[in-house]
Amino acid sequence: MKTYTLGQSREEVIGLFPERKIKQVLLGEQKVCVVRVGVDFFAFEPYCPHRMMGLREGWVTAYDEVVCPLHQYRFELRTGKVAMGDCRELICYRTSLEEGGLVIFI
Repeated sequence: MKTYTLGQSREEVIGLFPERKIKQVLLGEQKVCVVRVGVDFFAFEPYCPHRMMGLREGWVTAYDEVVCPLHQYRFELRTGKVAMGDCRELICYRTSLEEGGLVIFI
């Protein structure tokens, strides 16, 4: 397992990620989507497992689900489980907001 740290402080990371706005980042050679909900951060694979649509174009619901913009498949951000649709689960990565930044475990 590899770890990557974004930012240099909690405050900086919170400022880098506007509430519920999905951003794509490059960690090493791997693209990952990251979204902030309050002070919780979620990291997940960048493409919908159904038809490989880019999830950074999607949105986050009030139920903390990411929605694919193509067919509106929904995935729980905490687990990657399919909330609506018929495909495999979304790969999610553990995150930890620390004093030195946001740590993502790949």
